[in-house]
Amino acid sequence: MKKIFFLIALISILFQNCANKKQVANGSTDKHSPRRAEVLFLGNASTHHNSGRFAPMLISPLFELGVNVTYTADSSALNAANLSKYDGIMIYANYDTIKESQEKALKDFVEGGKALIPIHSASFCFQNSDWYIQAVGGQFSTHKTGVFSPVTVNTTHPVMKGVGTFSAWDETYVHTKLNPDMTVLQERVEGAHHEPYTWVRKQGKGRVFYTASGHNDSTWRKPEFIKMISNGVMWALGDKIQAQINKYQIPAGVYTDAKIPNYENRNPAPKFQHPFTPAQSQKRMQVPADFEIELFASEPDIINPITMAWDEKGRLWVVETVDYPNTIRNEAGVGDDRIKICEDTDGDGKADKFTIFADKLNIPTSMVFSNGGVIIAQAPDFLFLKDTNGDDKADVREVLITGWGKGDTHAGPSNLKYGFDNKIWGVLGYSGFDGKVDGKNFKFSQGIYSFSPDGKAFDFKGRTSNNTWGLGFTEDNDVFISTANNTHTAFYSMHEKYMKKGLSGSNVQPIQKIDGHYNMHVVFPNLRQVDVHGGFTAAAGHNFYTARNFPKEYWNRIAFVNEPTGRVIHNAVLEQQGAGFIEKDGWNLLASSDEWVGPVHAEVGPDGAVWVADWYDFIIQHNPTPRGFENGEGNAYINPMRDRERGRIYRIKYKQAKPYTPLKLSKDNVEGLVSALENDNLLWRMHAQRLLVEAKNLSVLPALYKIISAGKVDGIGLNGPAINAIWTLQGLGVLDGANAEALAVVKAALASPVAGVRKAAIQALPKNEAMIGIIQKAALFKDPDLRVRLAAILAVSDMPASVHVGHLLYEAAADELNVKDKYIAQALYGAALLHNEGFIAMAKTAASPSVYVQKILKEITPVEKPKQAVAAANPEASKADEVIIDMKVVEHLMKFNKTSFTVKAGQTVILKLENPDFMQHNLVIAKPGMLKKVGAAADQMVQDPNGAEKNYVPAIPEVLFATKLLNPEEKVTLKFTAPAKPGDYPYLCTFPGHWSIMNGVMKVIK
Repeated sequence: MKKIFFLIALISILFQNCANKKQVANGSTDKHSPRRAEVLFLGNASTHHNSGRFAPMLISPLFELGVNVTYTADSSALNAANLSKYDGIMIYANYDTIKESQEKALKDFVEGGKALIPIHSASFCFQNSDWYIQAVGGQFSTHKTGVFSPVTVNTTHPVMKGVGTFSAWDETYVHTKLNPDMTVLQERVEGAHHEPYTWVRKQGKGRVFYTASGHNDSTWRKPEFIKMISNGVMWALGDKIQAQINKYQIPAGVYTDAKIPNYENRNPAPKFQHPFTPAQSQKRMQVPADFEIELFASEPDIINPITMAWDEKGRLWVVETVDYPNTIRNEAGVGDDRIKICEDTDGDGKADKFTIFADKLNIPTSMVFSNGGVIIAQAPDFLFLKDTNGDDKADVREVLITGWGKGDTHAGPSNLKYGFDNKIWGVLGYSGFDGKVDGKNFKFSQGIYSFSPDGKAFDFKGRTSNNTWGLGFTEDNDVFISTANNTHTAFYSMHEKYMKKGLSGSNVQPIQKIDGHYNMHVVFPNLRQVDVHGGFTAAAGHNFYTARNFPKEYWNRIAFVNEPTGRVIHNAVLEQQGAGFIEKDGWNLLASSDEWVGPVHAEVGPDGAVWVADWYDFIIQHNPTPRGFENGEGNAYINPMRDRERGRIYRIKYKQAKPYTPLKLSKDNVEGLVSALENDNLLWRMHAQRLLVEAKNLSVLPALYKIISAGKVDGIGLNGPAINAIWTLQGLGVLDGANAEALAVVKAALASPVAGVRKAAIQALPKNEAMIGIIQKAALFKDPDLRVRLAAILAVSDMPASVHVGHLLYEAAADELNVKDKYIAQALYGAALLHNEGFIAMAKTAASPSVYVQKILKEITPVEKPKQAVAAANPEASKADEVIIDMKVVEHLMKFNKTSFTVKAGQTVILKLENPDFMQHNLVIAKPGMLKKVGAAADQMVQDPNGAEKNYVPAIPEVLFATKLLNPEEKVTLKFTAPAKPGDYPYLCTFPGHWSIMNGVMKVIK
């Protein structure tokens, strides 16, 4: 009996130990396990003490020391729950006061054993807190400025180890309320005055490091200053944290010389970093402090994963392409690429079963589930593959659409997705499309398109400005994209058909660039970018967090933009502004210092985690071809170092995520599909919607009505299930007018408290005469949410011309809120052009139409043609004073086709510029000798969120003449009078980063 009790006790202990080990692995409880340290950097929005600029200067060196730095400019981060994630807090900011609750949280944090690292202006923060001033060790009092060298007075302290003397212009701080309980490390000596300038102290169980240095670049760019801060952080973290970092055994990179493109002419030139194992690579990654990253699959099971998707059974499908980028199979497209189904059969979080669904593919770039199979983008075709006998191997292979360009393998179709409107959506790069779909000819380049799952009803929706690799839907069906070359976020505002004629003075585009910042935030400086240096040159993907397993600030608000050249997954924070959106910098979901890491796809998986496809290749750049290399058949430069042996799939999980119960859906299980339609993960709702539409089982209608009418609202004011249910009704064809009950339910949804539901209802309802009464009754042109107003205006733009609608549009045009919104103003203008009779009639009754109304009237009011003017006395004489210059951008080379041209002083110049390239370009003519000044000013404009709207033309007197910024395949004519003074006038493309290559000389002679 004693043995039995002993065994029970032993088993209990072992079980508990196993549970504890699992918690340690998840990083959720054991603070003593080997790991990286976590430090919060509290900055501010001010540019006077530009924390957003200086924090990245510390992030990289600290990351190499094993410290993850999380940046925020939100002082509300000072709360106990948030601080508990970190080992220390660094402050470089200007905050006058601190709330009592924040002071307590900070005090408990520091005195409980955590690090406090106030830098420079932080000594004048929180002036209402005596505790904070005491903890810092003093308070800023006054300052002047000057160049000086802080004098080290304690050379033996660990903080000063390896720190040399540095001299810089800085503010000369004088402190007050100095705490005698400190160890001074540096002084600022001014005559007989010795001002303590850098010190350390202890506060409770915590450590404090402070320096008064660091006002601006002159100090922050000193390696000795960065070294001192880094040492100060490590000392403040303490011996225990340093021991944990050491035990984590972060692997060092092994480098050798190799033939590597040196795009930025760096000295020394880049070296080749040898690859890490998946386990080693993970130790060189950072995710948010309350998250963890887990490996799901890697080589040899997964190689070169270019995209992925999950089926209705929750299984991961991965597209592998070892043929990318230059192995183009011209004979029937038979290659070495595959689609693989990856399953975790034992529930341990790692794939253990791999099934090849399809092979002999050649550079497939996207995949979407449809009609029991998958649609594959494989230029020049879209293929439909299907398994008909249940062995998970495709035995049907049909061509749905053909005509996709394959001249450049990184410029083809991608991001195929099942849309809310039950169409397949996708994006395309500059390789373009030229073909016939359903009997109609289509020819277009980069942009957004959609088609029905049977390959028909093709629709090109709008042109993008660059090679396009990202497409994402929010839960309420707002659409966003990302492109290469400095547009990591753009908003699909409206179909291009509504903008056949643009409103005068408006800069609205069907696809509107809205990214709010330039820089990406890397943790390792070794970048190899051909352009947009330090920014988003290869932005890929734009999937939103559309589940509920992450903290609320992620829900339907943060999009994940991959930037493989920077080894980061960026958090793009989207906030509604009127009928559109603005993007804010949310820093990163993932960052790595492993130079092979190349995230190309990040998306919410079936479990609510974000899954990541890591291409894992040291060579990620495609073109232009670097000097000393040759171009391949896929228009990528040839490099034998391109890897064809590795690839990884990760999951980024929130540590406090709710448990996930696996689902398996079937179109034969209607009850299960209805239940999934109410799932809090959009992935499952979209699968349920698609399967219900494909099943065409109308017995589901009552359940759909119930979901729509229930009026549920979640924690952020959304009702995702109702939106999907409305579009399911549309896909089932019951909103065409024949089913009165279905129409009534959706009409009633126009009164929903949720704007996304109202928007879905107006978009899904048929655009017929009944729509007029619906809009009036629901007062949609006065809806409190401007996105709903925009949807209603676009809806009437799809109706036949109507006097009644014209009246309504006139009333909407008199609403100042509509006029001030650039998207609604454009949509109103386009609708008024169609419904002009009623609009004009209403205008005649107005005493004084607004400026906006007058602008519309000028365009839509019929006018008599003026009598032909008398011909000039000698038209040939005026033409004799003109010279025509035909200028063209050379494709893929970032050059003009002319290095110079000659004109006469005072001559009329007609410069015709054509852009057949895949990138945006312009042509700017500057004063003699001003090439570098204008080019440098243009490069600075990349930091301006409105730079593209300004055509990247600097507003400086050195600029004489300029074209607009041309999109690919655009042409423009610039007419000007040549300067009167002879000389060499440089011309250049001022798209940031282009001018040093794209330039020439306009020679002006007498």
